[in-house]
Amino acid sequence: MALAKVFSTAVKGIEAYPLEIEVDISRGHLPTIVLVGLPDTAVKESISRIRTAFTNSGYRFPSQSKITINLAPADIKKEGPVYDLPIAIGILAASGFIPPENLRNYALIGELALDGSVRPIKGALSMAMNCQRKNIRGFIAPRENISEAAVVEELQTIPVGNLSETVGFLTGQHKINPVWIDIQKAFRESCDYELDFSEVKGQENVKRALTVASAGNHNILMIGPPGSGKTMLAKRLPTILPVLTIDEALETTRIHSVAGLLPKHTSLITTRPFRSPHHTLSEPGLLGGGSFPRAGEISLAHNGVLFLDELPEFHRNLLEGLRQPLEEGIITIGRASSSVTYPSKFMLVAAMNPCKCGNWGDPKRECRCTPREIQQYLGKISGPLLDRIDIHIEVPSIAYRDLANKTEGTSSSEMRKITIQAREIQQTRFKADKITTNSQMNNRHIKKYCKLDDSSESLIKQAIDELGLSDRAYTRILKVARTVADIERCEHIQPEHISEAIQYRSLDRSRFA
Repeated sequence: MALAKVFSTAVKGIEAYPLEIEVDISRGHLPTIVLVGLPDTAVKESISRIRTAFTNSGYRFPSQSKITINLAPADIKKEGPVYDLPIAIGILAASGFIPPENLRNYALIGELALDGSVRPIKGALSMAMNCQRKNIRGFIAPRENISEAAVVEELQTIPVGNLSETVGFLTGQHKINPVWIDIQKAFRESCDYELDFSEVKGQENVKRALTVASAGNHNILMIGPPGSGKTMLAKRLPTILPVLTIDEALETTRIHSVAGLLPKHTSLITTRPFRSPHHTLSEPGLLGGGSFPRAGEISLAHNGVLFLDELPEFHRNLLEGLRQPLEEGIITIGRASSSVTYPSKFMLVAAMNPCKCGNWGDPKRECRCTPREIQQYLGKISGPLLDRIDIHIEVPSIAYRDLANKTEGTSSSEMRKITIQAREIQQTRFKADKITTNSQMNNRHIKKYCKLDDSSESLIKQAIDELGLSDRAYTRILKVARTVADIERCEHIQPEHISEAIQYRSLDRSRFA
C-alpha cells in the first residue's frame, strides 16, 4: 500500500483550475475512509459509488485499510460527482494496480455509475483548455464529452466508457486512440440558421430598425399590439448579426457546457444564442445564482440575443439587475465563501404592448385602459433601464395586403451584409479606443465622432423642444444617428440621419409621458 497522486481539474464559473487528488492507503489502522478538501455531499457520496463500481468491474476495494483522500487545493469547495473516476483511479494506483508513473501525463474526470460505466460531466471544454494551458499531455474524459474536449489543440483527448477501459489504458493493456476535431471544419459545417427575415411579411420599417440596431449593437425595444409579429422578428435577429468568431464560439460553448445545456455530440456552438426567458423567471434564473453560483439567462445569451417579451411584466428587481451586465458585459455573483464572474455581453431585445390590454393606438381595436392605467403600465420600466435602450420602435398590426403578398421580404443575408459593412467602419474608427461598436461610446467618444452641422443641431434641438423628448434621449439619438450614417457610409452625420434616429425614441415622446 502506498501514496498515489492523480491529476484532475475543476470548474469555478466558466474557468477551470487544476486539481490534485492524493490517495493514501495504510494498513494497521481501523478501516476508515477520510475524504478532505472541502467536499460537498455529492463528492462525499462518491465513495459509495466507487465501492459498488469496483465490485461490478471486478476490482477489490481495500475496505480493510485506512484510506485518506485529499482534494487539493483544500481551500476551494468541491462540488458534484465529477471526481468519481480520478478518485477511483487513485485508489487503484495506491493499491498497486496501476503504476504511479503512468498517471503523470494525464488528467482524469468523470462520474461513475454503479456498474462502472463513466457518465458525462459539465464543463469538459473549460477543463480541457485548462489541461492544455498547464501542459498536461492527455485528458481522459467520458466518451459523451469528447466532442467538445477534442477541439482543444495540442491536447490528447482520450474517450473512456467505463472504469475497466480506463484502467486498461493506464496500464497499457488497452489501446485508445486520441480524438482530435478540426475546429475550423466543425465551425464551417454548422454555422447556419434555420430562420430568415424573408419569412416575415411586411414590417419593413421594423426590419430597418433592427438592421440599425444590429449594425451598432444597440439594444432595442419593440412596442406593439399582440399578434403584430414582435416575437417572430426578435427570433430572427441573430441571423443578421456578424457570424461568431472562433474565440466567441469557444467562450459561448464553455458557458453552455458548464450549465449542462450543450447538445450531445456537439463540438461547438457556432450560431449566436437566442434566449427568451418567461417573465415569471426567478432572479437566479435570469441573472445567475444559487449556493454554488450558476449561469443565468443573461450569461447563456452571451455573444447573442436576450429577448424579454412582455417587458413590464418582469419583476422590477430583475430589470434593475440588468444594469450592470448591460453596462459592463459581465455579471458578478457574490456569496459568503467566494464570488463568481460570468461573461454577459448580449444584445437586449425587449417587447411590450402599448398598454395593458394591448390595443392603445390601434385604429381597429378599442383600448379599454384609462390614461392613468396606461401611465402605470409604461411606468413599470424605469428610467435607468430605458437609458440603456437606444432604439424604441413601434410595431403596428400587419395589414392583410402584406399577409397576402407572395413576394418575399428583405432577407437575413441582405440585412447581415449591411450590418457587417457598418461594423467594419466602426472597428476601424475605434481601433484606438478599446471599444468596437457605436453603442459603447461614452461622452468623450460622442464629442469626437458625433459632431453636428448647424442643420443637424437645429433639428435635434427642435425635437427636444417640440416633441417633448427627454434629456436622456439626446445621446441616444446621436449614437443611433452615427450608426445610420455608417450604414449610408457617410463620414459626417447628416440631418436625415438625425431624423431617422429621432423616430426611434417612441417612449420619450410627450404622448407617452
